[in-house]
Amino acid sequence: MIATLTGMLAVRDANRIVVETVGVGYEVLIPLSTYYRLPPTGERVALEIRQVVRADTLTLYGFSTGTEKRAFDLLMSVQHVGPKLALAILSVLAPEELVAAIAKGDVERIDAVPGVGPKVAERVVRELRDRVSDLKLVAPPTTQINGPTRAAQPANGIPAGSLDEAISALVNLGMKPVEANRIVQAVVAADSSAAVSPEVIIRRSLAVLRGEK
Repeated sequence: MIATLTGMLAVRDANRIVVETVGVGYEVLIPLSTYYRLPPTGERVALEIRQVVRADTLTLYGFSTGTEKRAFDLLMSVQHVGPKLALAILSVLAPEELVAAIAKGDVERIDAVPGVGPKVAERVVRELRDRVSDLKLVAPPTTQINGPTRAAQPANGIPAGSLDEAISALVNLGMKPVEANRIVQAVVAADSSAAVSPEVIIRRSLAVLRGEK
């Protein structure tokens, strides 16, 4: 069982990375919360790993913190929540926000995640209400959408691939391509500075999805 993985970051996409170590490249699926914390390609990365084995597949899911990994495991314990949906929830809600939503019984907050639906959101709240203490977290006082730490790009144009990567990330969360494109275009139109990187576009698109400013 693979529990952690350390190596060089060879591929860095919003939902998928490749980590090379000892001549082997490991494909790892990640939530956006982990994506935001990744170093540039070519640098060393260390991840917490959850290995999920199915009848015909073996998939690695990576997390930047042990808390994210524990949140993933808790979500996976909920009926009808598989790895893809658990990643989608953690891509929209940080573990602290998930704890807050469950503690308050805020089904709508979880239902806002693409692909979840009200029945699954209710099940997450009901089945995890007495178990979120395992994460040893408290709800954050506010939700803040921060930009990436990498240097800003020139403001006279959108970097090639930024829009496509942001749209692809939202589609992988369960949004329809047309809706993902609409939200991304609206974010960029409202503030051209949001186009400096896919991270900023994705963060602000998710804020729009959650009804934040």
